[in-house]
Amino acid sequence: MPMPEEIVGLLRSKITFKWPGGHETQYTARALRLRCRCAGCIEEMSGAAILDPASVPETIRAKTIELVGQYAIQIFWSDGHETGIYSFRDLRQSCPCEDCARIRAAGGTPA
Repeated sequence: MPMPEEIVGLLRSKITFKWPGGHETQYTARALRLRCRCAGCIEEMSGAAILDPASVPETIRAKTIELVGQYAIQIFWSDGHETGIYSFRDLRQSCPCEDCARIRAAGGTPA
């Protein structure tokens, strides 16, 4: 999975990933925070959610975004959370845009 060419979203309500080939994936900051899969947000053994969505404010923002190797980012959130790692593969394949949703509905995987 290629790395995004650009990530725009510090202190913004939306975080945009610009991929090679021109595709853009955009998540609201809150939606991305709710996607965290760390042990503090998801129970490791069962996979059950621990994070209460009501505890994540609508006004949450990414204070810092750091690369993790060549495969992911770590986001330091305004609510103090910072242990989640977001893989580029998952971010791209889960793109919420209409085109990618159609590809998934047809049984494909967004590239």
